Order: sequence, then structure tokens, then C-alpha cells
Amino acid sequence: MTTGTQETQTYKSVLHEMTQFTKTVLWNDSAALDELNYSLDHGGVGATCNPVIVLDVLKKEASLWNGRIRELAEQMPAATEDQIAWKLVEEMSAERSKLLLPVFEKQKGRNGRLSIQTDPRFYRDAAAIAGQAIHFSKLAPNMIVKIPVTEAGVKAIEEATYHGVSINATVCFSLPQCVAVAEAVERGLKRREAEGKGVASISPVCTIMVGRLDDWLKVCAEKKDITLNPGHLEWAGVAVFKKTYKLFQERKYRIRLLSAAFRNHMHWSELIGGDVVISPPHKWQVRLNGSDLKAVPRIDEPVSPAIVEELLQKFPDFARAYNEGGLQEKEFDSFPPTVRTLRQFIEACHALCAYVRNLTLPDPDKA
Repeated sequence: MTTGTQETQTYKSVLHEMTQFTKTVLWNDSAALDELNYSLDHGGVGATCNPVIVLDVLKKEASLWNGRIRELAEQMPAATEDQIAWKLVEEMSAERSKLLLPVFEKQKGRNGRLSIQTDPRFYRDAAAIAGQAIHFSKLAPNMIVKIPVTEAGVKAIEEATYHGVSINATVCFSLPQCVAVAEAVERGLKRREAEGKGVASISPVCTIMVGRLDDWLKVCAEKKDITLNPGHLEWAGVAVFKKTYKLFQERKYRIRLLSAAFRNHMHWSELIGGDVVISPPHKWQVRLNGSDLKAVPRIDEPVSPAIVEELLQKFPDFARAYNEGGLQEKEFDSFPPTVRTLRQFIEACHALCAYVRNLTLPDPDKA
């Protein structure tokens, strides 16, 4: 944070303004080179990479990566498409993490991290998730590793934290999931502390995919012909985030919340001022910077009780997401937003393999 008052400082954009006069930080929801540089130029201090993002980057930066894919195939003659694809994920993540190292070093690991995602197909296997997380954490000094908040994922989060990994809990949409993550992180940290191991370099975050909760409730409204006041469904993810943030502050959990899956500007504007991470995709960063919105702290302003009450009364899945105890850990895997998101992430793995195949296996019709 810079010195001086807000009024006397000059900011190049509203996102830059937010990062300079509030505790809220900006991470880029992409690893594409141009998009990451744009975010860094506007105060960004983090980024993310996963199979969905890697596939998007490959399409945008084919000239940079297609040759490398062919090289990997030659260097790893016995490797499957899947193995080549994940090697590419590792290389892209490690390469783009270098852009964040100056921030990482300046802020002593608090920010400046590149988020790399564990294989979503491991979502039921705690040992496999934890093992991959530990491996990924060694790719670069500033890695943070995304682990899905499934029943097995919670166990993996504790184990990875114990091994010194900074985790980013993902595939998370509810207060109960966030509490399970925070408690798992605390158990992992306390195990380290009990053995005299350091925890100062560990900086975990817990993502709430606010827009994906909104998406699911809109599907429910359509399926069940639910009528409610216009705009109220846009507040569901925000309400869960704000309530969870307040609870985290009260309990002094050693983990920050992260807002992701943007669908409207409130997934940014209503959360400013908190000691949280905001991670919009590039198009939303450009849109926000081009708007007349102001970076006004609103994290402590409650969502209208009338809106929350209507959502609670009409959507059982909102109540499950909003109330502590609304979901048990054994129910995390079957919570509809979890199922929908895992399916998308897993399908992205297959699409990434297909991209590799198209470059490494000749097309007989074009021979």
C-alpha cells in the first residue's frame, strides 16, 4: 500500500486504485502472457493456471507452444498424451510464475504466486491429490496449488499444508466447504508447529466460485418455475462470501478468501476492502477498468436481509451453501455446483489431450 491519502494519489485504473488503498489484492484468472502482463500493470500480484486455462493459452499462443509440444513428444517417446499434456501444464505454470517472482520476494510469499491445479480426476483420492500437490509446489518457489474441496480434497489439504504447501482450495461454493478447508489448513499448520517446522512461508487461500453458485440457482429457478424479485439471484454468491469472510475474521483462520467465477461486477465491487483476493478473468478486468465504477470498500455492508430471506425460502441449495452445517463433508462431492464444475474441469483434461494428439499424431486424411 502506498503512502498518502486516496485523494492525493493518481491511479491508472479502478483496479489499480483498489490494490493501492485497500487490503484487497488482484490476481489474474489466466496465465496468458498478454493478459498476465495487463493485470500486473494494473496492480495484479498473482495468477492461475489449470487445464481449462492451458487450453485457452495454447489457442492464443500457438506459435509459442505448439513446437514445444512436439519436442516433448520426441523427448518422451513412451509418454501418453495425458503425460505430455500435464508436463506442458507444469512447464507453462513454472514459466509464467517467473513474472510474479519480484512480487513474491518483495511481499515475502504473501502474494506473487502462480496457482497450478491438481488433476481434477483425482477428486476421490486424497493420497493422489496430496502427492501431486507436493510435487507441483516444488516446480518454482512461488507456486500455490489448487485442490478441489471434495471429501478427499479436504484430507489432501491438511496433508499438503503439513508438508509446507500453500494451497488454493477450489471447486468451492459454500460456507461449509470454506470452514472445512480452514479447519484442515489449521490442522496441517498445527502439526508442523508441533514438530518445530516453520509456517511463515505458507500463504493459503480458499476460493469461493461465487458466480457458479449463482449459475446453479438460476438453473433451479428455471427447472422449478420459481419466481422471485428481479436481480436477487445475482446476490447469492456475494451473500455466501460476505458471511464466510465475517466468520473467518472472527475465528482468525490463517487463510484468505478468494472470489472467482465472475458473472457481474458485484463479485468484485461488493467485496472490496476485505483482506481477500479478487481474481477476475482478463475480460472482466478490462471491463471494470473501462467502467465508471469506484473502488469503494463494501465488504462489511451486509446483503439486504430481504434478499437473503427470499433466497433461503425458495432455494434449499442456497440454504445449504449459506448456513454452517448446511453441508456435511460427505455431501461435498454430490453438491450440484461441485458436480457441474468437476465435469467441466475433467472434460478440459480430455480436450487438452486431444490438442496434444492433433499435434503429435499425423492426420491420415491430410497425409
